[in-house]
Amino acid sequence: MAGVGSDCLGLSVLDFVGIEHGETAHSSIEGAVDIAQAVEAAGYRRYWVSEHHNMASLACSAPEILTAHIGARTERIRVGAAGIMLPNHSSLKVAETFRTLAAMYPGRIDLALGRAPGTDPLTAHVLRRGLSTDPAAEFPTQVGELLAFLGDGFPAGHPYQKLLVAPIGPERPELFMLGSSSYGPRFAAVNGMSAVFAHHMSPDLAFELLRQYRREFTPRRDGDEPYSAMSVLAFASGDDEAIADFEAGWTLTINNIRRGIREPLRPEQVRDFARSEQFRRRDRTDSRMVTGEAKAVVERLMQMKALAEVDEIVIVTPSVDRVRRRQSYHAIAEAWRHAVSIG
Repeated sequence: MAGVGSDCLGLSVLDFVGIEHGETAHSSIEGAVDIAQAVEAAGYRRYWVSEHHNMASLACSAPEILTAHIGARTERIRVGAAGIMLPNHSSLKVAETFRTLAAMYPGRIDLALGRAPGTDPLTAHVLRRGLSTDPAAEFPTQVGELLAFLGDGFPAGHPYQKLLVAPIGPERPELFMLGSSSYGPRFAAVNGMSAVFAHHMSPDLAFELLRQYRREFTPRRDGDEPYSAMSVLAFASGDDEAIADFEAGWTLTINNIRRGIREPLRPEQVRDFARSEQFRRRDRTDSRMVTGEAKAVVERLMQMKALAEVDEIVIVTPSVDRVRRRQSYHAIAEAWRHAVSIG
């Protein structure tokens, strides 16, 4: 089962480390540190960064380095990658990297594994050159090797049995399997792993697949229990215009990705779209975004948590500036804590 900090919140944060229009990568990364420190102070359990490539609007192409940097600038919150897109990497190198991080920050490192490339096909081809000719078919083998390198060990006679994965020591990252389809939670259940499902990408699939994960979980080791989380697009504000900007910004971001546009959004683009007739006529039944006053947001998140039977909600708040994101994280934490205190 995944480690639980001393906080009382079943809340975590996933950050894409967005580069706001006109800012540098350096200021974006320092902004991510600021967010991590803020959510640590607010009592969040984990702060995760994603892996994406060939995106001018994001600074998360090396989540393992960001994890090290943010770990050094925080004290208690668990930090990690959600995820490492394993087919882009060598299993041995991932094991060495995260064992090093676990040695640097004992009891604080998380490693969530993904099967998707986190980028477009051409970039994926360049990233994976020489690694695999069929990454989807080889993914289970890669995960098995990684688990062995991280401590499960290889069976007698295996060609990798005598490999030493440095640094040697008892510290290990906490492992999760990511998913936005049936593959991830089912793989996690069969292999006794913790599961994280991307409701923000596949809201219609999330609840049943996460309940099924819990029913079908098979322990990998004695004492293992199912542990699951669900990532949700959420933004709390009492300002209707700020909420419209958040919803419009995410809609524009997805539209741009589909069209191959990878530059940061300009603030005026978001404002203009948020006030357009096209935006006003949008499908308001889209269940992937949870917005509103903090109390209402928390009520909905708690309902979703219960319905999915998950242990944690991972909040995703892209497409608004960091000041409003930080305010939202704080407001949600306070409302969540109040809701827990009154039962």
